[in-house]
Amino acid sequence: MELGVAWGDVARTLHDRLRSYLQRRRSLHAGDSVGVAVSGGADSVALLRLLLDLRAELGLVLSVVHFNHRIRGAEALADERFAAALAARFDLPFHLGSGDVPAYREQAGLSLETAARELRYRYFRQLLAAETVAKIATGHTLDDQAETVLLRLLRGSGTRGLAAIYPEIKVVPGTLVRPLLPFQHSELVQYLRSAGQDWREDATNLDPTHTRNRIRHVLLPLLEAEFNPAIRQVLADTAEIARAEEAWWQQQVEAHAIVHTDPEAGTARLAPCQLEPLPLALRRRTIHALAQSVGLRLDFQQVERVLDMCGSPVGTHLELPHGWRAEIEREPVAAGAGVRGAVLSLRQSTIPAPADPAYEYPVPIPGEISLPELEMVLRSAVIHLTAVREAESPPSGDLLDLSAVLPQAGDCGSGLRVRNWCPGDRFWPLHAKGPKKVKQVLQAARITGRERKGWPVMVAANGEVVWMHRFGVGRNYAPQPHSREAILIECRPVET
Repeated sequence: MELGVAWGDVARTLHDRLRSYLQRRRSLHAGDSVGVAVSGGADSVALLRLLLDLRAELGLVLSVVHFNHRIRGAEALADERFAAALAARFDLPFHLGSGDVPAYREQAGLSLETAARELRYRYFRQLLAAETVAKIATGHTLDDQAETVLLRLLRGSGTRGLAAIYPEIKVVPGTLVRPLLPFQHSELVQYLRSAGQDWREDATNLDPTHTRNRIRHVLLPLLEAEFNPAIRQVLADTAEIARAEEAWWQQQVEAHAIVHTDPEAGTARLAPCQLEPLPLALRRRTIHALAQSVGLRLDFQQVERVLDMCGSPVGTHLELPHGWRAEIEREPVAAGAGVRGAVLSLRQSTIPAPADPAYEYPVPIPGEISLPELEMVLRSAVIHLTAVREAESPPSGDLLDLSAVLPQAGDCGSGLRVRNWCPGDRFWPLHAKGPKKVKQVLQAARITGRERKGWPVMVAANGEVVWMHRFGVGRNYAPQPHSREAILIECRPVET
């Protein structure tokens, strides 16, 4: 059944705006197989109906995608049936996924909203990877954009965070698109009413324990009533500006190329003399990029403290989160860089020398294991790589391709063990031409004495070293472009 477009001025206006937006962004093309993510709420139902209205004109092949989060029991089942009935009504293929979000939330230690999003997007990636659809369209609106900008601002963010929800995200081998970002929820509701189309209401969207709900139902209406009636559009415009400026700043940092990383040693360096003539904004961006190159995320105050120490004498150091240290040293920035003298380096603080270097423990996935011999804690978590690619900055830790280690494990858990390295152990650093003896890697990094004897490595079920503390994941175990999930590994000193 193909819908007509003669629903009055409301429908025609929205059709024109959506058509113009899609053409301007080139998000959807004739022949695209598009899975429309339909939760049952007004925004997602409006997205489906609008794309149905324009389906013939745009040449789209549509289907309905629904994910049951198993959060609301009978209500969730009713949402699922509603989405299925909507697909049947318009003779569309129906793709159904489900996941136990409460259980996953408990297992991964996430908020309910984050756990739901991770499982939902995992299912989306499965559909894209199987080429069931080429693109998935979600119903994010201008209101969602405004809420996200406010949420990021309240928690503290630069322009990277204020960029908020991106209109399009590449997910190998497909794409996630957000066609409704120019539209407010209220006008979509008006559109549905004009079409005589019902939808489902999610009671959890009214729960004031969720910060986003308080922003939606308390803060935004207050700002709208007391300060600026157009606040939602203003915030959405801010996100649009931030995205463009973020892309430009990234180009500037890369163009100056003064950050040098040493993957084998797990360090990053730059010469303060090269940083000094840059504008303050670019200096801040460069320090942020320096930290990001080793997987460390710094807030504004931490960036400022690192900048303040750049004119300090050799030997000055600053302790940073997660066992990292900024230090002024006297050595070359990198081989062949031609810059000598004082350099600012980021490296992980030296781990304590163990009393007895012999130890070995199984690694729970996910979970936490204490390494009392080193006064350290090793944490692991399973994360979805799409979330990493969408994130403002990389996670603080090392990523181990989950699919590379699980086939070895059989029915005996992950099969991963963390232990002190042993003579004969070999490790293939990510950017090295071939495997090296662990002893050689430690010698090159000037790690000596009892500290060297107890240095932690992680081995797979086949005995191969897959990870070394401070040196990251081995080449054969790093996530690939087609990888879907990874194990996030963090090794930190015990907090006292």
